[in-house]
Amino acid sequence: MSSAASIPPPSNADRTLLRTRALAKSYPVARDVIGRPTSYLNAVRGVDLDIALGETVALVGESGCGKSTLARLLLRLIEPSAGTVEFDGVDIATLGGRALRRFRKDAQIVFQDPFGSLDPRFTVEAIIAEGLRNQGLGGQARRIRTREVLDLVELPADIVERYPHEFSGGQRQRISIARAIAVEPRMLVLDEPVSALDVSVQSKVLNLLIDLQRQLELTYLFISHDMSVVRHVADRVAVMYLGKVVELAPAAELFANPRHPYTQALLSSAPALHQQRSVRRIKLTGDVPTPVDVPPGCSFASRCFRVIDRCTREGPELAPLAATAPGHAAACFNPAPTTDPSPAAEEG
Repeated sequence: MSSAASIPPPSNADRTLLRTRALAKSYPVARDVIGRPTSYLNAVRGVDLDIALGETVALVGESGCGKSTLARLLLRLIEPSAGTVEFDGVDIATLGGRALRRFRKDAQIVFQDPFGSLDPRFTVEAIIAEGLRNQGLGGQARRIRTREVLDLVELPADIVERYPHEFSGGQRQRISIARAIAVEPRMLVLDEPVSALDVSVQSKVLNLLIDLQRQLELTYLFISHDMSVVRHVADRVAVMYLGKVVELAPAAELFANPRHPYTQALLSSAPALHQQRSVRRIKLTGDVPTPVDVPPGCSFASRCFRVIDRCTREGPELAPLAATAPGHAAACFNPAPTTDPSPAAEEG
């Protein structure tokens, strides 16, 4: 288990709503002649993460690093291979029957592609009312609640008899958000909620999500690869690489003082951020390790521009940095500010 248990959420948070410990998910990719697994794809590897009530934690990283798999583990849409997920102090793996249904109400997800996540055969009213029906709400109450949430997402009530294909991408995502908040959840997992939208629409949907969080006292896990969006919405940022969280910090601290070399490379590659800060463009070399049978040592060592001998022998755990940066942690044996000279970091 990593040491992230010693890295609490912000001190101004009332309490931790969601907590993971040593959470892992692997999939067998090869079997022997009698069907026993001989090789595994390690999608999530020992993640420890606390999310406080009312907080927005952003989860960032390259495509394929395990962000969406982690999101599905947190919602128990898939079962973990190891570790635990606690929601409001209760291990969700122990839930069943009414308790599991109550958890489904409390933790909802908004997917990346609104067109793919909405049933094209259902009207808007049927899409939103489905979750309400599963929670036992009567017909008249469902109709009233449907119109209430449409108003919350700034859509007119007269669209209830229309179908998803009749709307723009931004409107469909608002319908997806309305469906998620209709059952009055406490937490939303937002899996790249604006990446499929036009740039002109993204800011409107982001501002809507921020307004809803304040109005409904929601907690967000915000998954994204767009660092400009993350800077706008997040309270804290968790950086994921090859199934592990390699850096965790308050958003302002992470953008001002990234310490893990992967985070530094990630931030330097973001065009908008690169123009705003005088940082070197870091060009990574080397091969990305395969998530199948991950070798010992640091999984970033083959691409790292600050690699030391220890990195190839041991896997660093997420651990707090100096007391001058409270809440900032990195899984690195050689963390350093971006300004440190490095022969492998090239000018962009």
